[in-house]
Amino acid sequence: MRDRTPHATPPPPPPSRRALLRGTLSLGAVAASSVALGGCGSTFAQGFTGGSPAPTRLNFWNPFTGGDGERLLAMEDVYRARHRATDLKSATFVWGSPYYTKLTLATLGERPPQVAVTHLSKVPTLAEAGLLTELRTSDLARHGLTEDKFDPRPWKKSQVDGKLYAVPLDTHPFVLYFRTDIAEKAGLLDGQGRLTDVDGPDAFIDALRAAKEVTGAWGGSVASVKDASTQFRLFWSFYRQMGGGDLVADQGRKVVIDTAAAAEALAYIRRLTQEKVVPTSTDSPGAITMLTTGKAGFLMDGVWQVLTVQGAKVKFDVRPLPRVFHDAPYACAADSHSLVLPKAPSAAAQRLDLSLGFVAALLNSSKLWAEGGHVPAWLPTQQSPGYRDLAPQSHYAAAADGAAYDPAAWYSGAGSTLQVVVGNAVTSVFTGATSPTAGAARMRRELRELASRPAPL
Repeated sequence: MRDRTPHATPPPPPPSRRALLRGTLSLGAVAASSVALGGCGSTFAQGFTGGSPAPTRLNFWNPFTGGDGERLLAMEDVYRARHRATDLKSATFVWGSPYYTKLTLATLGERPPQVAVTHLSKVPTLAEAGLLTELRTSDLARHGLTEDKFDPRPWKKSQVDGKLYAVPLDTHPFVLYFRTDIAEKAGLLDGQGRLTDVDGPDAFIDALRAAKEVTGAWGGSVASVKDASTQFRLFWSFYRQMGGGDLVADQGRKVVIDTAAAAEALAYIRRLTQEKVVPTSTDSPGAITMLTTGKAGFLMDGVWQVLTVQGAKVKFDVRPLPRVFHDAPYACAADSHSLVLPKAPSAAAQRLDLSLGFVAALLNSSKLWAEGGHVPAWLPTQQSPGYRDLAPQSHYAAAADGAAYDPAAWYSGAGSTLQVVVGNAVTSVFTGATSPTAGAARMRRELRELASRPAPL
């Protein structure tokens, strides 16, 4: 019997993954997030799901709270005072993965802010996913944003495959804090009150031991309890000083860790606790308190703790993390904050010149930002007498020259899974639960498991 069923038109090809994500966001996730964060009248909603705001509206997202948040507010006030015709709407979100998730969702949903803050360690992943607007030198030049005015290292890190996707705001390295009064009693200061040479594996531990004799407790401190990121930074600094290369390559799809170098760096980290100059079980607030109460003479932490230590009203200074190993150029774990233009659905929504004008204004207020501890990427500020006179902030500026950024991967960067995986392996060695060799093998094994996962975008 003849088939009388009419032949249907062939179905259209399935939508792309990006299109499906956009559709889902538009119908559900975006609206739900907007309601949860204050409804359509909130600053969040205006940047995330808003309709067509006036062309003078500028939405800006950032993850800064505390001291950083206060300084950013001051920088925004400077901008508003000089650009009264612009309606700047600034929104602050929880730092870390929640912030980057919201930024990704907003951009995929075609309702991003005009300008946003991101860590440079996140830029390769965001750019590869097509979430950032490429910044052209001719557009930047209209606002005085030329390459010669930026610190070369973060400027280079702002590029992906030769294209610029971010404007660097700062570098924030892992550094060494020290109590100058304790160091003086320990005989560690020279005639000008500066810390004597602590570079080299033995010299650094000798300095810690001398400080311990003064404090009667510990020579130094570093967070190790529920702080995988700090443990990662400690390892990453020494590993790169030894000449260890990236941990992963090909955007995180290939594991290339040098396990011999990793084991050697871990062995030195274990030595710090074996020789009982650094405690094995201290959280971040506790590590800082040990320094400020005189129970430790040194603290290994990021520059973002400067304001906290200053608030304790104790005598202290900061210098670059010691060069423990001389097998490669100086290196210390670091990241940079940057300003990006999330990709908008149209030129009108992008507001390119309004956005770049705002970026330039923030950079011109870099002195305010530097007071919070970050090394300015904007050379007119970094090379100014005002910054050179800023103590202790200018004393560790050279550390930015050795900035070792996290390897590029979708699971890498500030507060990432990579930092947790590697940091937890470091902690297991730091506390003596695992040998350095076993710790390095654990890193490789768990990184391979991460590398085998498909990227979410």
